[in-house]
Amino acid sequence: MSAASPAAPGIDPRGPRFGAAITSVLLLVTVGLALVTPISATAVDRLLEPAALLLVVLVALFAWGAFAGIQRHPYGAVFRALVAPRLGPPSEREDPAAPTFAQGVGLLVTGTGLVLHLLGVPGALAVAAAAAFVAAFLNAAFAYCLGCQMYVLLVRAGLIGRRAA
Repeated sequence: MSAASPAAPGIDPRGPRFGAAITSVLLLVTVGLALVTPISATAVDRLLEPAALLLVVLVALFAWGAFAGIQRHPYGAVFRALVAPRLGPPSEREDPAAPTFAQGVGLLVTGTGLVLHLLGVPGALAVAAAAAFVAAFLNAAFAYCLGCQMYVLLVRAGLIGRRAA
């Protein structure tokens, strides 16, 4: 990576934090809705509950980030178009692999909660959304990405990551 390059490789680390802030608000709303809405009798009715509908949207957004990459996430597009031009250039750039992996972790947590909710497990949606909220809030407020830390540990252990050519 060359610091002299005007378009250094990597992403602006403030972009994923921006997305985490939006996600944390949506997850907090999801938890609140899940706590005040009694669980419905059928899977279709459970899917149509407000908390479940919001979690479906969040699961889809996590899937987008995990499979298309953090660089193509809708929050990143909003950040690049509306927020980044109002900020100075980033002091550093980061490899998108860790935040993309973190999106996969978010997908796993929220997707599991959604599936368990649809199967009728009481509290599954609220617990999964709360766990994802904690991770998103830590990233947004303190720039501490739990999924990114997991990625680093798994790379160091040699379980995932780049292969030597």
